[in-house]
Amino acid sequence: MHGIDVAARLAAMAQRAREQGIDGVLLTPGPDLRYAIGYDAIPLERLTCLVVRASGECLLVVPRLELLAAQASPAGNVALEIRTWDEGDDPYALVASLLPATAKVALDNHMWAEKVLHLREAMPGVTQSLAGPVIASLRMRKDEAERAALVAAGAAIDSVHELVPQFLRAGRTEREVGADISDAILQAGHEVVDFVIVASGPNSASPHHEVSDRVLTEGDAVVVDIGGTMPSGYCSDSTRTYAIGDPGEEFLAAYAVLQRAQEEAVRSARAGVTCASIDAAARDLLVSAGLGELFIHRTGHGIGLETHEEPYIVAGNDLVVEPGMAFSIEPGFYLEGRFGARIEDIVIATDDGVIVANTRPHDLVVIA
Repeated sequence: MHGIDVAARLAAMAQRAREQGIDGVLLTPGPDLRYAIGYDAIPLERLTCLVVRASGECLLVVPRLELLAAQASPAGNVALEIRTWDEGDDPYALVASLLPATAKVALDNHMWAEKVLHLREAMPGVTQSLAGPVIASLRMRKDEAERAALVAAGAAIDSVHELVPQFLRAGRTEREVGADISDAILQAGHEVVDFVIVASGPNSASPHHEVSDRVLTEGDAVVVDIGGTMPSGYCSDSTRTYAIGDPGEEFLAAYAVLQRAQEEAVRSARAGVTCASIDAAARDLLVSAGLGELFIHRTGHGIGLETHEEPYIVAGNDLVVEPGMAFSIEPGFYLEGRFGARIEDIVIATDDGVIVANTRPHDLVVIA
């Protein structure tokens, strides 16, 4: 994502490392590296590694053949030293030379195991830990540009949901519908289709069902949960529930409670409350209606450069929501073998309220 303040992000990361007694943070290609310096590096067997030292000095180690790509990223626009290595060199020894022999080093959570082990061999006296505690607290608080990117992603996926009713017809398979949705996600401006869930009839009771060759039939409830990554790197994620004809009174009664529960959780999502309290706002309504045992997952997850990241909106998480935190609100109910439903919006906490990035109606869309 261009336009980020790389120097400020690196300084904040170094400060967090110092506060946690960590001498250096090592980031390889993935969302943490992209967050830190805006470099969406290709994950390769060759080592690319950002070294963030607690002292504040940072270096980017790249294979020589990746130098121009690194320089073309936002990292090339700041005073960040880039060190290259050639075929036959040992890049792990190079990284090791940049840190004290007995350092405490945090590695990004998505680092490939082979790279973790190579670094351990190159730095036998170093204590390794996860970088999540250093970086997550920064990534959770979205700045204005990030908030705008998430709102744009929400609008793009909303435009896809607007088209979904024309794809859902009795006689079509989930897979056929999913293919149409995938095309629409790209046409709406996403760079990548991250996932498409078209869960019909009994499949709607499986929260992470994707698509199958099941044929849509009259009376089916259909959960459509879709998302992608925008050119900015920021993700969309939104769920709406549809019905092919009349899904029956039992389903409709449960759906009415779900709709109230989702709305109540969105209303409760404000800076100053805990993540657990937002989960409870949705869950308590479902429990009181006898649907609590059918709500089998957390109420939400953070979103940004990854579809799932911190903070997690779940019972027991006493993290206090702060301005800039972005997360989903997506309660559901799932009656195995029969039906299920889910409603999901992305919300962003602000100083004085909340931005709801998804604006499609929450009512059940019944397709005649």
